[in-house]
Amino acid sequence: MQPLIDNARTFGQRPEEFARLAEGQSPQVLFITCSDSRVVPALITGARPGELFELRTAGNIVPPYASEHPTSEAATIEYAVEVLGVRDIVVCGHSHCGAVGALVRGDDLTAVPAVRDWLTNATPRPAGAVEDPCVAEGVQSHVLAQVLRLRSYPFIDKKLTEGQLNIHAWYYEVHTGSVLTHDVSSDAFRAL
Repeated sequence: MQPLIDNARTFGQRPEEFARLAEGQSPQVLFITCSDSRVVPALITGARPGELFELRTAGNIVPPYASEHPTSEAATIEYAVEVLGVRDIVVCGHSHCGAVGALVRGDDLTAVPAVRDWLTNATPRPAGAVEDPCVAEGVQSHVLAQVLRLRSYPFIDKKLTEGQLNIHAWYYEVHTGSVLTHDVSSDAFRAL
């Protein structure tokens, strides 16, 4: 913890670098990814402060849209699209994902009921090889399911229809640093 505290103490000693951020934000991309500490969107993309609007959830799950029972995730997505006017959304899954691995393996999660209940939002259950520690196939199918879920949000569907929004499906390999993107024409994940 001490190295983090030390960095935080010196971080604000460059006010000229941060002054413009007080004027507001206008990110062009909403980056939806897992809460996993090994996935750092700004590091992966090289984004600077103000360039990415991030939503991090266990397993990069996009919950179903329900306006009568809004979630913080839906509110974040709505704010990014309707208020900030992002033009692109990236849904980024990652190798070695504990949440998707638990779903693929059918792990007993009774000891972590909040996690268990949250993961019910990951329907359909990702398919993949149970013995694969990377859970690559499971994560990739899961990312595509979350993209479909996003498309069911009324305001997302409207922006897509109007050509004002693009959605990208990415897969990040924590063990290599490689990023793959879903190629619709071949229905496969390929290097960016």
